[in-house]
Amino acid sequence: MARLPRITPADVPVHLVQRGNNRQACYGSEEEQCAYAEWLKIYSKKYEIDIHAWVFMTNHVHLLCTPQQEGAIGRMMQSLGRSYVRYFNYQYQRTGTLWEGRYKSCLVQAEQYLLEVYRYIELNPVRASMVTDPAEYSWSSYQINALGKSSDLCTPHSEYLSLGKTEYDRLKSYRALFSHHVDDILLEEIRSNTNKGMAIGSDYFKQQMTTLTGRRLVPEKGGRPIGWRKAKNGS
Repeated sequence: MARLPRITPADVPVHLVQRGNNRQACYGSEEEQCAYAEWLKIYSKKYEIDIHAWVFMTNHVHLLCTPQQEGAIGRMMQSLGRSYVRYFNYQYQRTGTLWEGRYKSCLVQAEQYLLEVYRYIELNPVRASMVTDPAEYSWSSYQINALGKSSDLCTPHSEYLSLGKTEYDRLKSYRALFSHHVDDILLEEIRSNTNKGMAIGSDYFKQQMTTLTGRRLVPEKGGRPIGWRKAKNGS
């Protein structure tokens, strides 16, 4: 089956995942995570992309970001990948690819769904049993978004800013979102739609994005199409 082209229109949030080839580790040290974060900052600013949330896991990366120009995310990820892989290969005296093919991504409806994707991303280390509290994991945006740690990589989305009139109120409201885990149904929806390059949101949002991009953003229904037998028999 041919791969659907990735669509990243301007001003629409995107959740993306990039995995290590054959599940191999992407980071062997804190120094390497620092290097990745620095290149992410450089290229996100170069291509005018707001980074809202992230987590650097052992063998994969999650990002939540909003491009200001169509197609900017692809350019950012290409530049980031080249710089980091060259650095990683030099560190370990290795050659070849580090990443598992193309990154996966999906469009995210800001209303109702964006903060759920924030939570999905920053709770990754908890679901992986690496920590019991997202605040314990240094290589995610939780400490910025929930605890107020300073960062020149993170740009808050308007949905995040709407959590409160003051920074104190926003941080408190954001932490309250983590009093429970992401619902299993929503968890699977985020995973599935990201892997398939679809969209997360209401039916109306998906139809809007389909009209805007000219590309199908909902999975095709399985089985044969209605009326296929009549068409086959010419009746």
